[in-house]
This record gives sequence, structure tokens and C-alpha cells, in this order.
Amino acid sequence: MASLAAEGSRRPGGLLPRTGRGRAVLLVTATLAFIILVEVMNIAFVDPYTDPPLLFTLQGTLSEISIGWLSVLMFGSLLVLLFAGMPLVFVTGSLGVIFIYLVGDQFMLNIIPTRIFPLMTDYQLSAIPLFIFMASMLERAGLIDEMFDVLYQWMGGVRGGLAIATIIASTILAAMVGVIGAAVVTMGIIALPAMLKRAYDPEVALGAIMAGGTLGILIPPSILAIIYAVVAQQSVGELYIGSILPGLLLSGLYVTYVGVRAWLNPKIGPSLPPAERVNLAGKLLLLRRMAAPVVLIVLVLGVIFTGAATPVEAAAIGSFGAMVVAALHGRLSLRSIKEACIGTAKASAMVLWIIFGATIFVGFYILRGGQEFVANLILGTGLDAYGVLALMMLILFFLGMFLDWVGILLLAVPIFIPIITRFSFPGLFGLPGIESGDVALWFGVLYLVNMQMAFLSPPFGYALFYMRGVAPASISTATIFRSSLPFLAIQATGLLACVLFPQIVLWLPRLVYG
Repeated sequence: MASLAAEGSRRPGGLLPRTGRGRAVLLVTATLAFIILVEVMNIAFVDPYTDPPLLFTLQGTLSEISIGWLSVLMFGSLLVLLFAGMPLVFVTGSLGVIFIYLVGDQFMLNIIPTRIFPLMTDYQLSAIPLFIFMASMLERAGLIDEMFDVLYQWMGGVRGGLAIATIIASTILAAMVGVIGAAVVTMGIIALPAMLKRAYDPEVALGAIMAGGTLGILIPPSILAIIYAVVAQQSVGELYIGSILPGLLLSGLYVTYVGVRAWLNPKIGPSLPPAERVNLAGKLLLLRRMAAPVVLIVLVLGVIFTGAATPVEAAAIGSFGAMVVAALHGRLSLRSIKEACIGTAKASAMVLWIIFGATIFVGFYILRGGQEFVANLILGTGLDAYGVLALMMLILFFLGMFLDWVGILLLAVPIFIPIITRFSFPGLFGLPGIESGDVALWFGVLYLVNMQMAFLSPPFGYALFYMRGVAPASISTATIFRSSLPFLAIQATGLLACVLFPQIVLWLPRLVYG
């Protein structure tokens, strides 16, 4: 160990950095450590009401700050740290604790457990690890490969058929996994080489994979929908049902776009040669391989929609069903279960830590009057209900280019929901409006569609970077960015349709729940 340390000290960037940058980082780190040590000693050993602080204290130094300047400092610090490359999972919680101490005192830190504990005991959040485990087991069962192969054979004879098959497979995959990264990466590995081999236009191939992959945000069992329902105090079941038609609408728009483009220009999506096509009898036989995922999807979503089980219970049924499917495919083993459990623990921990950190950050901001401050800013614009909605959608879209989807939800939705529910939406251009009790549900689905747009929006949309990670080096990042733009426009069209025709969102929930 001593020799390794000595060797590290001789290298640039070793254990004992000698560059100017290394010294600066070391100095800043030492300064922060010293400040934290002094503050911890003040909290542990000094009575703030009777004793002077040890050396100094930052406690309460911002106690007189106005909510306007506090907003600038809190959200400005958040953006600076995120642009510096710090992970959101730690930034929000850390900043929340720091500002609680700077604005209040050591005793105000007691609000931290009061913010976290209700989430720790929220029953609905139990569905998150269960759905993630279900997705992990299905991936290890090889169902995704088989599903794409079946759709590949069914659609290959159509112009643009492989891209259409990719979108349909992604739609089914969204109903199985509910996690975007898995869908984009998996379909990128499976479908992209097949399309490039068949001389598909790279932009059509890339766009179909990324747009189809983002459907996991919207189509149940979406993980984001669960978190939104918890934060907005909505029914997970209603949100799931309300997101079905918008999800299918977007999927249908993607398919239509690819089909029309390939029909107009066959070179961008050539069909399979006749010698490689499968006849109708062969296609019908292939459908047997689709039975397991379809039955599992119908089972999980069916028990939710019929009210036979809660989303958490449905997630448990889905997890068990995924293990049964893996066993039927000969892929169930102790190793696969262990890997699925480890992956589930990592993903769940990441999501829950973001929830806890953002809850502390936003909870303190609301406690200091931030919600009323933002409401007054928005209402002070003089916009009507639909103008405020448009402004919120633009803010969410902008945030989506830089922040994680869970972080956006926990930072913006607790502030936006009380504002948007103040308004009535009578309908645009003589079209039907929305009852006041349905506004939060309608806004929730609009939020989910908006997050799909954020995942595809350059320069920092997550789906773009997932695709960059699996695309061959011959495909440039600029090509990936360009491929997203037509599908981004389609998503904006779908969002506008849900605003103009709210029954796309509300018809199924009202049909099921009355």
C-alpha cells in the first residue's frame, strides 16, 4: 500500500496532486471540512441561547432574506451544482439541509425527518421496486428479443416495417417495464443493427427507437406515474387508466409518421425481400411466442383497471408472473434472481434518494412561502387558465433538458398543482371543458407527456445519451439529435391534442370509476 501511495504521489492527479487545479480543489475541500467541523461542534456542544459560538457560526445568517432572493439563491445554487456535474440525488438534499441551517437554526433541522417519514411509510411507493424487479426478470427471460423477432417477421414486408415493428415492440415493452432507460438501450441493441443492416435511413431508425422508448414514461406501469400520484395525492389507478389513450395515441402517431414517410420514399425504410418473408401460417405460429408477455400485461393491468387489486398488489402479481415466465423459458436461476434483486435495489435506492432530497429542498422552500411567491409571479402575468398551463408546460419542458425526471416532478409539481387547480378550464374553441375535480388528473397526464418531450429534446435529453451509448461510432451525435426532432414535433402535437380534447385523458377513468 505504501508503494502504491508513493507511486500515486508522483503522477499528475495522484493521491498527492501537485497541479494548480489539484491544490485549489484540496484547499476548497479543506476549507469546507473545517467549516463543517466547527458547525458540528457548535450544534453538539454550544447552547445557542446562552453561549457564544466556537470561533464562528453560519447559523441563521440568512434569516432576514426575502423569499425572492432566497428563490434566486436556492435554485441558482441547484443549477450551478448540476451544471458542475454533481448528481441530483445528492444535490437537492444537501442544499435543502444547508439552507435550512442558514435561514433557520439547528432546531429547524428537525423538519427533515418530518418530511421524509411520511414518504417512508407511503404504501403506494412499494410498487416501484416491485415493477422494477418485474422488468429485470422479463429482460433476463429473453422476452424482449423474442417479441421483436415476432414483430420483425410480421411487419418486415411493409415499407418502414422494421421501424414500425420497433415502435410497436417499444409500446408493449413500455407496458412491461415502465422504465425509459431500459427500453431505449434494449431496443437500441436489438433493433438498430437490424435496421442499419437493411439500409434504413439512420435518422428514421434512431428516432423510432428513442420515441418508442420514451413511451415507458406514460404507458402503465409507469414508475413516474406512481411518484406523481403520491406527490399530487391522486389515485395511481386513475392516472394509469388516464394515460393509456394518450400513450396509444402517440404510438399510433409515430407509426403513421414512419409509414407515410416510407411510403413516399421507400429508400428510407425498405421492406424485406420476398424470399425472407414469412407466410401467414408462419406468422400465426409465431404469435405463440407473444403469449407470455401479453398474458402478463393483461393480468397486471387488468387487476388494476377492474379494481380487483391495488397497483402495489398488481406489481407483486407481476413480479411473481415474471419469475414464472422466466421459468417457462428456462431462464430462472438463483443467479438471475440475484442479479435482478441487485439491479432493483440500486434503481430503487436512486429513485427514493432523489425523492427524499427533493422533498427536503421543496418542503423548506414552500415552508418559507415559496409556493405563494411562485403563484403570485404566475398569476401576476395576467394570463388566463390556458395561458398559465402553457407557461407551466414550457417551464417543465425547459427543466427537462437539464434535470432528472423524478427531480423535476418533486421540484415543480408540489408548487404547480395548487396553482393549476385554482383555475377552471371551460374548453377552447367551443370544445368540451374539464370539471374542477378532474384538473389534477388531467394535468398529471399532461406532465407525463411533457416529460416524454423532455427526454427527446436536445441538447441534454436523456434518451439522446442512452442512444449515444449503444449506437455505433459511425453515427454522429448530431445525427442522433436531428433524428429526435420530427418525433419531438409529434409529441408536441399529442400534448396539444390532450389539451384541446381532454376526454382523451378523462374518458377511460370516468368509464371505469364513474
